[in-house]
Amino acid sequence: MEENLDNKKTILIVDDEKPIVEILMYNLQREGYNTLEANDGLEAVNIALEKKPDLILLDIMLPKMDGLAVCKRIRHSLPNVPILMLTAKAEEIDKILGLELGADDYITKPFSVRELMARIKANLRKIEANNLKDDGNRDDLNSNVMQVGDLTLNLDKFEVKVKGQSVDLTLREFEVLKYLAGQPGQVVTREILLEKVWGYEYYGDIRTVDVTVRRIREKIEKDTSNPKILITKRGVGYYIAT
Repeated sequence: MEENLDNKKTILIVDDEKPIVEILMYNLQREGYNTLEANDGLEAVNIALEKKPDLILLDIMLPKMDGLAVCKRIRHSLPNVPILMLTAKAEEIDKILGLELGADDYITKPFSVRELMARIKANLRKIEANNLKDDGNRDDLNSNVMQVGDLTLNLDKFEVKVKGQSVDLTLREFEVLKYLAGQPGQVVTREILLEKVWGYEYYGDIRTVDVTVRRIREKIEKDTSNPKILITKRGVGYYIAT
């Protein structure tokens, strides 16, 4: 029985509204997850750093420390844990800020529990897939390095270099860059990136992709107003220049 529990994924729910926390705990536990809860920002940071959950559901409006500050603190120490922001419809600016601070995605209240569960599963699958690759056979080192122009990606170490200089990306940013670099010169739509990198299809706000691309550009481009590596095809999507 102990072993079973150890294999369960643990999700930290951060929200100061007790009814929402209870609904999420009930549904997550029914799906087989372990749950932790925090009702304010400081508590959320402490629990996250101590318990290292597999995924975090993070509300923006929190006492003691708001969700944006929490996201920034957690992302600094736990770069790969998926963070899904829970936002209200009126918090458009906060949604964008959350993504810029390293959140993987957001879902707007009131949300469908079914959609939330689908996103949770997709994010956890993506992390598991990356862990499997990381633990895999590394004998053929060349197959684990991608080189496109000035861009070098080490798929084992999740490292990126531009002209030999290391660049610090989050796991999600790395995945976007890796997917685009895998087909250099080919334009990839935002919808395809959502499906292939985030791991799910949904009709909604594609700014998740746009904000992530902007964050990547700030790290790999000398002049973000005139990018030479990660290029926008207006009205279509993005591609890596060859």
